[in-house]
Amino acid sequence: MALMVFNKQSIAEDIPTGFHGYERDALFALKIGFNNSLLNRNWTGLMCYMNDTPYWQGIQCLNGRVTGILLENMMLNGEIETDALYNLTELSILSFNNNSISGNLMDFTKNQKLRKLDLSGNYFHGDIPSSLLSLNFLESLQLQDNNLTGSIPGFNRSILEEFNVSYNNLSGEIPETGVLQSFSLSSYVGNENLCGPPITTFCTTRNDLSQSNNGSSGDKTNNSPRLAAVLIVVNAIVLVVILFLFIIYCKKYKKLEKEFKSKNVLPKEEEHDSTIRNRIHEGEKGKLVFMEKNGIKFELDDLLKASAQGLGKGTFGNCYKAMLEVGPIVVVKRLRDLKPLSSEEFVRHVKAIAGQEHPNLLPLLAYFYSKDEKLFFYRFAENGNVYNQIHGGRGTRERVPFRWSSRLAVARGVARALEHLHLNTRSQNTAPHGNLKSSNVLLDENEEILVTDFGLSSLIALPIAVQRMISYKTPEYQSHKQISKKSDIWSYGCLLLELLTAQVPAQSAPPGTDGVDLCRWVHRAVREEWTAEIFDPEIAVQKGANQGMLRLLQIGIKCCDKSPEKRPEIAEVVAEVEVINVPGDLEDEEYPYSWIDRSQTDDSLSATPLVVIADDQRR
Repeated sequence: MALMVFNKQSIAEDIPTGFHGYERDALFALKIGFNNSLLNRNWTGLMCYMNDTPYWQGIQCLNGRVTGILLENMMLNGEIETDALYNLTELSILSFNNNSISGNLMDFTKNQKLRKLDLSGNYFHGDIPSSLLSLNFLESLQLQDNNLTGSIPGFNRSILEEFNVSYNNLSGEIPETGVLQSFSLSSYVGNENLCGPPITTFCTTRNDLSQSNNGSSGDKTNNSPRLAAVLIVVNAIVLVVILFLFIIYCKKYKKLEKEFKSKNVLPKEEEHDSTIRNRIHEGEKGKLVFMEKNGIKFELDDLLKASAQGLGKGTFGNCYKAMLEVGPIVVVKRLRDLKPLSSEEFVRHVKAIAGQEHPNLLPLLAYFYSKDEKLFFYRFAENGNVYNQIHGGRGTRERVPFRWSSRLAVARGVARALEHLHLNTRSQNTAPHGNLKSSNVLLDENEEILVTDFGLSSLIALPIAVQRMISYKTPEYQSHKQISKKSDIWSYGCLLLELLTAQVPAQSAPPGTDGVDLCRWVHRAVREEWTAEIFDPEIAVQKGANQGMLRLLQIGIKCCDKSPEKRPEIAEVVAEVEVINVPGDLEDEEYPYSWIDRSQTDDSLSATPLVVIADDQRR
């Protein structure tokens, strides 16, 4: 009888209801180890709701089972037990990218369905576990920027398409398997004790030393002391030369430093443009160049002394908040994946970006250029970005409502900024902004709207831009590999729909967050006459906002048209947004849903069931 009860319990547990106790226990153990406030609030109850709908932040589900964990850029710390993943047998994607997690890497013996593993940007140490060799479906392995030691296991499954162990403390010869030899040098750099192809460091074996020590007579015993003496003399000479060069370098450096201080390295404002080229020409040492006239000034030493806080990984590199001892708070953006530009080309593109001056564009304060490091410096926006204003803290007491007047101000400010960028860009075959999304729209301490990350497509390598920039996710690029100024109009339309619905657009959803095809969803809502249901309740209940919300929805629908030719020009968009009234300017009206022009919706759209994202997924 007891056996029958046990069997019934086992069967019940396998039913895909969204509750598997052993999986939840494993996730709870991770939560306790991380002790992160967001996870502590969000990881409660069921993690998989109605089979495939994930209920927890960063969790993916299929048939009620946990198939993915994506907790990236969350400043997580603590250690993970090596057996932490034993009960997550359906796991196919795991990413803890860019956190501060330490400890040994986990044992992946039980995770035979794992396809993508990204543990980069943490403090993991110890060996790379051999259990990874048993994963038959592993396509991507990212372990860079950790403190791993030991040798590289002999991965040799052709399905492994992405592999990176750079910037660790690995040692020994890189295995000569076909797979590992197929990856470029960038997958292995930053490991001083690695040797053998594809890196250039030659591996010296005991056998090689033995052969080199053998003389023509083959008398190893007689030649060894003589060879040892020669090696000692050579090493001593090399050390003396290195010491001599170091002394010369120090003397010259101190002399140059005194000259720079006596001559005042920072140029006067009127000399700014003429001296940029000269200062950048010293690029190998690196120079900090200020772009804003009458703006703030600081030295590199000030930055080195400043306390810094990670703001997360942006589209093209990590961002940091630097609090100078004297002066304002600045944001430092480290640029990665750039085109192979010369210093003169880089300066020309940066000057073009800095030359875009408008009250609704975040100005570039300065940049730092050296051979290995490129940095942008901006003012810090006290009130964060619009994405967090719309989605942050949903379902919690800490949530601060984002009112209709504030959302309309965002729509107006972004439209004005886009108009300026479009008027100052001659080419029609480029998107002047290129990466417009809610996380790139900031609010300063005065609630002013500031658009950032514009013009970076001129600096970023095309393959990276295609993967990450919003303009390359437009319908015209997906179908004809073309972008234009109208690509920015499409991105602006998606932003308007996000402001109105509080849904996360699929093309700009952060890692670990599911998005929805907003243009398609709104088209369907209008066509099927349930428009009232799409508006965010935070603004739908505001008196006087009804007419304005519908007018902004109409503009968003036109901007999101699949055909670039049918989208309005930016000047027309600005004119239409400017005439929308804020609450109090109009008497409250009933929702005139018939005002929406349904002829603009795409009747060919599939009538698939609507997927509404839960509040907890939109944080």
